Amino acid sequence: MSFKKKSIQKINPGKNRLKFRSLEKWLKWQESLHFTAVELGLERCRRVANNMGLLNPPYDVISVAGTNGKGSSITLLDSILRNSGYKIGRYTSPHLLRYNERICVNGKEVEDAELCESFDRIDRARGDISLTYFEFGTLAALDLFRQHEVQLAILEVGLGGRLDAVNILDADISLITSIDIDHQEWLGNDRDSIGREKAGIFRNLAPAICSDPNPPKSLIDCSKALGTPISLLGRDYQFDYSDNSWTWRSKDMCLEDLPRPMKYSDFQIQNASGVLMVLANIQDEYPVSIENIKYALDSFRLSGRFQIIPGDIPKILDVAHNRESIKALVKNLKMVSCQGKTHIILGMLKGKEHRQVIKELEVVADSWHFVSIPHERGIEAKILASESRTLNETKDVSEYSSMKEALDKIRKLSMPDDRIVITGSFYTVGAAIQYLN
Repeated sequence: MSFKKKSIQKINPGKNRLKFRSLEKWLKWQESLHFTAVELGLERCRRVANNMGLLNPPYDVISVAGTNGKGSSITLLDSILRNSGYKIGRYTSPHLLRYNERICVNGKEVEDAELCESFDRIDRARGDISLTYFEFGTLAALDLFRQHEVQLAILEVGLGGRLDAVNILDADISLITSIDIDHQEWLGNDRDSIGREKAGIFRNLAPAICSDPNPPKSLIDCSKALGTPISLLGRDYQFDYSDNSWTWRSKDMCLEDLPRPMKYSDFQIQNASGVLMVLANIQDEYPVSIENIKYALDSFRLSGRFQIIPGDIPKILDVAHNRESIKALVKNLKMVSCQGKTHIILGMLKGKEHRQVIKELEVVADSWHFVSIPHERGIEAKILASESRTLNETKDVSEYSSMKEALDKIRKLSMPDDRIVITGSFYTVGAAIQYLN
C-alpha cells in the first residue's frame, strides 16, 4: 500500500478575540448549541471541515470502530508507533476526568489554551452551521493534529461508523474491533445491521482489519462491495496463548513469546492481535521492531479497563457498559482470587441493556450498590435497584445519589478480603477515580 505524503499548511490562529477564554465555558456552550446531543450525519461537519481545509490532511489516518475494545486498541497502537519514533495524534472519546484526554499528541494531552484557540477557529469557520459537542471535538482533533504536524492520526469512531463525524476523513487503513448490540436507537437491533454501519468507514483499496472472531456477514459483504481488502481474525491471522505469554501469526510472519497485555484479560489479547495486523499492513511505511512491540505490550495500562487499585479492600474499575464488555469483566473477575465478598457499584446511562448487564454480573455479585449518574442520560439508581430486586430478591441491594455516598457506605460494611467492583459507564468510573484521588 502507499500512504499519502503531503506538505503541511499550518493555520494562523489570528488575533481575533476568543468567544471564551476557558475550556469549561467553551464546553458548556457547545453542549447547548445543537438541539440534540447526537445527530448522525456528515454534511454539517464536512462543510465546516472544508471551510477549514481539513478534509485532505497532511497526515495518514487510521480509523478504529467497534463496540468494545476501541480505546484499548488505539492506546496500544499509539504506544508502539510512538516508541518507534513516529509523531502520532490520538483521538478518543469519551473521557474519564478531563476533556483533554480526548486529544493527545505524542502521548500528551493538548493544553486548554490550544483547545480554546481551535474551538474559536471552528466557531468562525462554521458560520450559521450548528454543530454537536462531539463534532466540535472531532474537528478540534483534526485541526490540532495539523497544527502539531503529526505523521499519523489514530481516530476512534465514537458511534457506528458510516455517519460518525470521524468518517469525514478517508481512512488509509481501518480497524474494526468487536461487534455487539449497543446504541440500537441509532445503529439497529442486530449484529448484521450494526456491522453494516461499522463498515461505513471502509474505503476502496484501503486495507481493513477485523479483530472480531465472528464478524457479521454484512461486514464482509460491505468490504467486497467497496473493494476493501479485509484481514479477518481466524482466517488471515490468529493467536494462541498461555498463562504467561502468547503467539501471533499471519500468512507472512510469526511473533512468539509476546507479553500478555494486562495479565487477567484474554480480551486484550484479541485486541492486540488486531493491532499487530494493522502494523503488519503498514510496515513498509511505518516499520516497528519486535522489541518495541514487546515493550508496549508489557507496559500496557489503560485507566478504567480492569484497573485494580490495591489496598485492604481492593477496588476494580472497569468502564464496561454493554453485554459483551460485562461478560469480559465477569471472566476477568473469576480469574482474580477473592476470599471475601464482591460488592458491585453500578451506574449506567439510558439506552443501555441494563437488565442484561445486571443478569451477567449476578454470578459474581454478593451485594449491589446502584448509583445515579449526574448526567442527562443517566439512569436513576432506584430504577436499576428495582430491576435487580426483580431478578434476584435474595441479594443485598442499596441505592445512592452519588459515588461518594456509595463508597463511604461500602467501606464501613466491608470486611478484609472483600473487593469493590465499580462499573457500568465511563461516567461511573470517572466519578470513582475523581473521589479516590
